[in-house]
This record gives sequence, structure tokens and C-alpha cells, in this order.
Amino acid sequence: MSNINECENIIECLLFVNNGPLSIEKISEITGLEKKKISFIIKKLISDYDNSSKPFKIYEIAKGYKFGTKSQYARWVKKLLESKKETKLSRAALETLAIIAYNQPVTRTEIEKLRGVNSSGVLLNLLKYRFIRICGKKRVPGNPLLYRVTDLFLLHFGLKNLSDLPRLSEIGSEQNV
Repeated sequence: MSNINECENIIECLLFVNNGPLSIEKISEITGLEKKKISFIIKKLISDYDNSSKPFKIYEIAKGYKFGTKSQYARWVKKLLESKKETKLSRAALETLAIIAYNQPVTRTEIEKLRGVNSSGVLLNLLKYRFIRICGKKRVPGNPLLYRVTDLFLLHFGLKNLSDLPRLSEIGSEQNV
């Protein structure tokens, strides 16, 4: 793969066929290309799509890159996808996700202390839907499980990484997370 056009085509193809975002590390693992070269090619592809009349673009999302449609075509895509079941999150699930995202890694007891209610069922559902994962045990008596959000969480909320979350000071003082 010495030809830059061939490398572009391969990376473009990988992004196209993959359902979720692809990281530079994964593309490097698959292609054997240097991460710096992949980054350069992806930036070029992003620019090419942004400046073309094609309805597609490449988004940086959830620690990777993914093909998507440009926003002006969203209403048609939305009509197509309306029939698909969307994961709806309860208020309790959203509260719990926010606590985990802002305080991770965090234990169930720490979550419940902030929420003021039992969170076992909510945590099980969030694990089931892969919005959170167990990332170890806290080294305190009882060794409680520690939770973190996953890349699916980032993807669902359209975030590149956790630093894209609004700062707590921006949300307002009435929100205690």
C-alpha cells in the first residue's frame, strides 16, 4: 500500500462498511499503516466530503470516525429510521448515567448516595444496554464494583469523548450530579 489513493480508498471502505466508529488504532491494526498517516488521510477525507456535493460526511465521534449523512438530508433519513425501535432512557437511567459520566469510576453506593434511592435495577439495565461497564473493584472493605460509561454511551449522545460533556457549572446549580 504505497499509493496514497489506495490508502484513502481502503480507509474510506473500512469506515463505510463498519456499523460503528473506527479508531485510528483499529484502522492501523487492520491496515498496518502508521497512525500519523491514517490521521492525515482521515483529515483529507473529511475535508473532501465537507467540500463535495455528496450527501455524506465523516464524523469524529465516540473516539473514532464514522460515515454519516449531512444534516440537510436528516429529515429523509429520519423517516426511514422512524420505524426502528430507539432506546429510550428513563429519568432514573439518565441521572445514573450523568453521575457515572461525571464521577467515574464510581460504585453503586456512591451513585445511590447522590441519587438518594436504590439504583441496582437501573445499573442492571444500563449494563444490559451496554451504556456502562464494570471496570474493576474499589479497594475498600467489600470491594464494590466500579462503573464507567462505554463508547456506546458516547455514540448515543453524539460525543467524541467525555471532555465534550458540559461542565457542571454550565448546567446550573440546581443540578447536583
